[in-house]
Amino acid sequence: MTRDVEEKLVLLPDKPGVYLMKDSQGRIIYVGKAINLKNRVRSYFQSSRNHSVKVQSMVARIADFEYIITGSEMEALILECNLIKKHRPKYNISLKDDKSFPYIKVTVNEPFPVVIVTRKVLKDGAKYFGPYTNAGAVHETLRLLKRLFPLRSCRSLEGGRPCLQYHIKRCLAPCSGQVDTQVYGEMIKAICLFLEGRSDVVAKELRQRMAVAAEKMEFEQAARIRDQLIAVEAVIEKQNIVTGAGDQDVVGMARSAVGCCVQVFFVRSGKMVGRDFYMVNGGEEEAEADILAAFIKQYYSRSTFVPREVLLPVELPDCELLTGWMSNLKGSHVSVEIPKRGVKRDLVVMAMDNAATVLKEQAARLETDAERTGGALTELAEYLSLAVPPERIECFDISHIQGAETVASMVVFEGGMPYKDGYRRYKLTTVEGKPDDFKSMQEVLTRRYRERSGSLPDLIVIDGGKGQLSSALEAIRGTGLNDVPVVGLAKEFEHIFREGTTEPLILPRNSKALYLMQRIRDEAHRTAIGYHRKLRSRRNMVSVLDHIPGIGAKRRKALWDHFGSLAKIKAADVEALAAVPGMNKAAAAAVCEFFQGGEK
Repeated sequence: MTRDVEEKLVLLPDKPGVYLMKDSQGRIIYVGKAINLKNRVRSYFQSSRNHSVKVQSMVARIADFEYIITGSEMEALILECNLIKKHRPKYNISLKDDKSFPYIKVTVNEPFPVVIVTRKVLKDGAKYFGPYTNAGAVHETLRLLKRLFPLRSCRSLEGGRPCLQYHIKRCLAPCSGQVDTQVYGEMIKAICLFLEGRSDVVAKELRQRMAVAAEKMEFEQAARIRDQLIAVEAVIEKQNIVTGAGDQDVVGMARSAVGCCVQVFFVRSGKMVGRDFYMVNGGEEEAEADILAAFIKQYYSRSTFVPREVLLPVELPDCELLTGWMSNLKGSHVSVEIPKRGVKRDLVVMAMDNAATVLKEQAARLETDAERTGGALTELAEYLSLAVPPERIECFDISHIQGAETVASMVVFEGGMPYKDGYRRYKLTTVEGKPDDFKSMQEVLTRRYRERSGSLPDLIVIDGGKGQLSSALEAIRGTGLNDVPVVGLAKEFEHIFREGTTEPLILPRNSKALYLMQRIRDEAHRTAIGYHRKLRSRRNMVSVLDHIPGIGAKRRKALWDHFGSLAKIKAADVEALAAVPGMNKAAAAAVCEFFQGGEK
């Protein structure tokens, strides 16, 4: 314990607040809350006999700490959630990759809203539903919504006339005034109810609207609503009634050597409408109640819906505080219950069983992956006569169009799996405008192995045949790297060429080693093509602006940064263009005149 820490411990107040533990680099490694900061923080630095191994490890790394006094324990809880979400400290229990979970966004802040998938929740007036751990399920839900409701899919309402989606009854064409905001708004309301799991409410409203349309003899409208109703009722039939009326989240948890999984069942209006599971990090030595408390705080702090009731398998510490916090989030009372018998207990047990099943599936998948990748590396070592299986493999590929925008990629596989932190992309200059894959490969290999930065590979793979391998060996051995084996993988027949041999090595078609080599080569190709397309797209998007008098590199960049697309630049008037930093009236007029002339 440093002198600074000792001095701060003496000055700690006996008030509620949040404390942040820091290591010697100033990084926040733990965030906690306390009803009494003095007692809670001091407890970490007292006798370590009662501390877990995790806490002992954390305390050994504490070089400093700071604290924030709050007005109440509830305020401390809210601040703790926000700080954990922001800093993601090493020693806090955290949802795995929670920052990248997808949401369904309904832009109710627009006259004619759209429904899209997003990974960012903004305070922009839109409604967000989620988070979802399964991106495939999100997109399937979106496809279902588009089958049920004729939503607009275009981002702009400037079309002027209906597109194909309108003619095939997949859109109401608000872009051409075919529908008013009230009718479209009723559809959006039904979509929001559907996403909340209230399919029965949607069906009831659709029946009423169908009857009204029939009474007004608007039979085409009634038929359209009837089709929506049939589809919604088909969804309702798949939802089992499990409890009485009400909204509930049923939480179950399981632990194994693989990790910790929390399963959540979503019950809306008494019907099971969905489920999701979340992997939790950092809970190996924590009590089940502490893990669930951390999960509840992180999950509901970013959830877009809080139910009336939450069913849990065990009693939580600070349960009353958490209940009050969730009630504040919802705006009405939330009940947290630990059922002991009956239907509710059966639901909790079901959630726990499902969480255990997820862990078993992940364990089986890990075992299969380990067997496949480990076996592939062992096979590859045997076929290539390597002393040991190659732990790190680096593969190179070249991409260009007739020599333009020539780029190279280097992908890295460690233990038979992609190691994306090790990937590199190179923009090549030696042969720009003159297609020569041999010289391009020599340039990238020389740049990679001349400096010897980072870890060196156990095997180098060149995407190409005998000629490409010979050129690559000249560059690699020229850097002094003589003891790393290098092979070339020919595209057409996937023959492997080795140094010092003229005949190719042909791997069995069903071998794990061949499958691994194909994966590595395809990943290098994908990375190179992606980088090439990015550079080409960037060049093409700004090339039109290069022909406008008075628009140089700086103004071109300013226009692009401000408007974001060529279409928006083209649609802007003189005043909007002149308002861009670095532009003036004359340059803005030149842009307008250029595009107007191009449309004639």
